[in-house]
Amino acid sequence: MIRVDSYPTHEYQNIKLRPGRVLPFGATIVQGGVNFSVFSSHATSCSLALFRRREKDPYVVIPFDKEFRIGNVFAMIVFDLDYEEIEYGFIFDGPNDFSEGHWFDNSKVLLDPYAKIISGRDVWGEVPLPDHELYPYRSRILLDDFDWQGDRPLEIPMQDLVIYEMHVRGLTAHPSANVNYPGTFAAVREKIPYFKKLGINCVEFLPIFEFDEFENWRYSPDGETKLMNYWGYSTVGFFAPKAGLAATGRYGMQVDELKTLIRELHKNDIEVILDVVFNHTAEGNENGPYISFRGIDNKTYYMLTPEGWYYNFSGCGNTMNCNNPIVRNMILDCLRYWASEYHIDGFRFDLASILGRDQNGAPIENPPLLENLAFDPVLGKCKLIAEAWDAGGLYQVGSFPSWGRWTEWNGEYRDDVRKFLKGEPGKTWLVAQGMTGSPHIYPPQYRGNCASVNFVTCHDGFTMLDLFSYNHKLNVANGENNRDGCNNNNSWDCWVPGYSEAEVMELRKKMIKNAMSILLLSHGVPMILAGDEFGNSQNGNNNVYCQDNELSWLNWDDLEKNQDIFQYVAALIQLRKNHRCLRSQENIQPMADNGYPAVSYHGVIPWHADFSGNMLGVLFTDGDDFVYIAMNMHWEGHDFVLPYIPQEFHWNLYLASDKDAQYHGSNEMYVASRSVAIFTSKKK
Repeated sequence: MIRVDSYPTHEYQNIKLRPGRVLPFGATIVQGGVNFSVFSSHATSCSLALFRRREKDPYVVIPFDKEFRIGNVFAMIVFDLDYEEIEYGFIFDGPNDFSEGHWFDNSKVLLDPYAKIISGRDVWGEVPLPDHELYPYRSRILLDDFDWQGDRPLEIPMQDLVIYEMHVRGLTAHPSANVNYPGTFAAVREKIPYFKKLGINCVEFLPIFEFDEFENWRYSPDGETKLMNYWGYSTVGFFAPKAGLAATGRYGMQVDELKTLIRELHKNDIEVILDVVFNHTAEGNENGPYISFRGIDNKTYYMLTPEGWYYNFSGCGNTMNCNNPIVRNMILDCLRYWASEYHIDGFRFDLASILGRDQNGAPIENPPLLENLAFDPVLGKCKLIAEAWDAGGLYQVGSFPSWGRWTEWNGEYRDDVRKFLKGEPGKTWLVAQGMTGSPHIYPPQYRGNCASVNFVTCHDGFTMLDLFSYNHKLNVANGENNRDGCNNNNSWDCWVPGYSEAEVMELRKKMIKNAMSILLLSHGVPMILAGDEFGNSQNGNNNVYCQDNELSWLNWDDLEKNQDIFQYVAALIQLRKNHRCLRSQENIQPMADNGYPAVSYHGVIPWHADFSGNMLGVLFTDGDDFVYIAMNMHWEGHDFVLPYIPQEFHWNLYLASDKDAQYHGSNEMYVASRSVAIFTSKKK
């Protein structure tokens, strides 16, 4: 608790006040009261609205006296508040001039940008107030006394991570999840034994900052299904966990529930990465609602055209002015808060190229925000992962400013592997590069060997089963006439002339195993989409952002049905953990101590790679350790001669995606069509 220097000096309607401390921003519990501090460079006045919990109207609106303003900060301490039963908001007055970028409106009660806990959407899918009510979101005051029991961020080396991308609600909302509180942080805790069995050591949560699942809600074309803001890529409050994702959200205990989950994941050696969205907010375009930033200081927080319109590099109506010093500091404050107060291990930045644009939208050579994040002392051990593109056409895969700290979602890797898997010619060399950390995109001398976060599927697109089940997306259920979602999927439905339905299903399983083999044996950092390890499907929908139903929820019955896929993926993860040569190292040398290249490419004949075909062998080695993967994406089977290794070793078939694969101990193996075979070395 922060101490104050003196007793109250002011009074308003029997409420005792005094000038506040300008920092930190937000609501902070101090000796005897609460310090409220908020910034606005263009407002002429500000008032603090105090509500009793769940009451529609404020019981008092306290103006900030002139004495309570220093520079562009309004700061006031209010004494004797029952802060656990209080909600609050700010009312600003100032110019309302569209052409100048000012949207002040003193009829609006605005959310505190630094609110640590937010009410109004306390239970997922329940609206406590009618839609026409003035103010659905309210800031609350957080008393934080959580017992971390000695926990701290894990700091697992980047090259050792296996990331599992998941939606908190989607993981357990389906009845088959068999959990006590479906769709919540508490339910994710019940899946920790499953994570351990699979072998992943990092979960990446889709957005968990407070958002409104009712934003732009509507009915689907069937007239019955509610289409919601399910994914949550539309932030309402950056410092607050979403109450509706907590079993205890109705009681205002979402902070403790999330911290408990993180603590238990850490106890099981599993890191937590958050998918964060700083490129835009839920206030949308010129027709969007007043929530916070628009009414506090629109011109500071958003990129605006000279005429006052919103630039829309996010594709969501507005774009945050991220390199404005005020906005930049808010983002830094936010990430420091999550790293220090929630022990978060890393962040994945949605549409991160926006974070490198100036106030007019032009790319900056050395963006201040990205540099600040790279060198920030509090974030010094956090993983920083960029989605290195945006909706305005700025594509920076391989060129995202890094300072040796930033890694990237490698969209090139995804596309190259997909094309190779379905037999497209001319992709073999690119896949070989991808399996060695994509040095053609990320030169090791400049970017290191872990710049590439590798993935074949992610939340945004087909699941892996659907990737091999559909030639085209089927998004009609989203109510946008199938116009939404990516059209360039590089997918294949696996229908082969003469195959029975059962044979097609076997081929699809084999293709999943092929994809997982390449992914989990590639240098860089692998990321798996939750459910792909047991054949989850979204029925061909590659954009389930609005589908809060069984289409987007993981069906855990598939785990039993597709145990062979799960066991195969778990075995691959274990292989990666057991063999150092499969993981990028900080200073990997071209030649291993045993005289072999650390990584080498082969064709059906060792040391003779033919990049014009659809067959590739990759040999990894490190001292007395050898791992070889033979990949045959041709429609016919082929004999592969295995690379010769020192005579004291022999090859052992560790895994094969074709169920009939056999190896009899010679230096040659028949690799079936569209399959892979993975070998490890053993001493004789």
